[in-house]
Amino acid sequence: MQLSRTRREFVRDLGISAAAVPFLLNLPGLGFANQAKRKQRIVFVFSPNGIVPKDFWPETEGELTKLKAILEPLEPFKKQTLTLGGISDRIRGDGDGHMRGIGCLLTGIELFPGNIQGGSDTPAGWAKGISIDQEIKNVLQKDPATKTRFGSLELGVMVPERADTWTRWSYAAANKPITPVDDPYQLFNKLYGRAKDNEALASVLDAVKDDLKKVGSSVGAADKKLLEEHAAFVRDMEKELKEQKTASTAGHAVPKLEPGMKRVNENMPQISKTQIDLLVNSFTADFARVATYQITNSVGQARMKWLGVEEGHHDLSHEPDSNEKAQEKLVKINRWYCEQVAYLAKRLADTPEPGGTGSLLDNTLIVWTNELGKGNSHTHDNTPFILVGGGLNYKMGRALKYKNVSHNRLLMALAHGFGHHVKSFGNPDYCKDGVLTGLV
Repeated sequence: MQLSRTRREFVRDLGISAAAVPFLLNLPGLGFANQAKRKQRIVFVFSPNGIVPKDFWPETEGELTKLKAILEPLEPFKKQTLTLGGISDRIRGDGDGHMRGIGCLLTGIELFPGNIQGGSDTPAGWAKGISIDQEIKNVLQKDPATKTRFGSLELGVMVPERADTWTRWSYAAANKPITPVDDPYQLFNKLYGRAKDNEALASVLDAVKDDLKKVGSSVGAADKKLLEEHAAFVRDMEKELKEQKTASTAGHAVPKLEPGMKRVNENMPQISKTQIDLLVNSFTADFARVATYQITNSVGQARMKWLGVEEGHHDLSHEPDSNEKAQEKLVKINRWYCEQVAYLAKRLADTPEPGGTGSLLDNTLIVWTNELGKGNSHTHDNTPFILVGGGLNYKMGRALKYKNVSHNRLLMALAHGFGHHVKSFGNPDYCKDGVLTGLV
């Protein structure tokens, strides 16, 4: 009770706005944040349509030495990276390879029969169970010491507005897919106040900026540094809003969006960067400790013209291995996805852990994955799983190679890493050999 009263008095005496309260109350120097146990976080990152195995997987097992072309952007984080080869999504049943790939990736369980017709003879519906991100989120939210404002955040980049099995990978429960937020301004509104438009959002930014000034004289040096970083972030958002307003009055034609797409294809790099910045900032503010980051969707047709690739990603992924030019383009595309993971890792590594030791990356695990092991065969064998960071105390800096083990065992291991010792996850038939070994 005393703590709650102190919080109320602090907010009342300084006249803090609602938008700034969650961040300010998390400052370790104010004594409000729970510091008894280190914060653990996890981010699941999705990119679609399989990989190019020969340019992705390390040649040998053991210490990570030379990274292949696709994984090269992770070179600065090689000692904090773990590659997991030989893990397979064995879930079968209704739906085509892409549908089962993304729908079963985090759930580890079959899809319901349904009326969504894919590239097979069997249509399908949504997944039959909760996804591992939401399972972990629910466990953290039940404990007052680990409960956060949102619990989890579901982000995206260029995810189609249509709702079908190819566009969703996070599930609150069976038959309950979660829609990712792929509009940075919508995400900002969610984090800092539900502004209806950019003018209202600008006023929220003004209030937050003023609040940060008020608190600056009342905290120590460490907290002041965090406040300055947060204020810089707010200024950047303010600048983007002003630039957007200027562009909107410049007489330029409004681009016509592709059906079902929220943003133009060419803006993917900017949208991705902004979404990652918002995600890292939300971790700093302890808004959530679990997140999913979905870049496009299964069967995604991003055209990465900024890489000199004109064709749609999914079309290219169906080209045979003998098409060397297509293979080169697929390496470029997957390398760009890896660059997004590397940028997320860098932002986390450059951000000190509030009230703790090390950086956010030291206390966060990034899990980068894909719905297919290879695009032109639609195989679920050797499904890509790349882990970066120190969130679950795994032994990093290694390349592990398993022998076609079920990915359910990895999902179980991730739950165990948060102290949630499940006996199975998803379809129990694929959990009989127990939790995945060799990680710690």
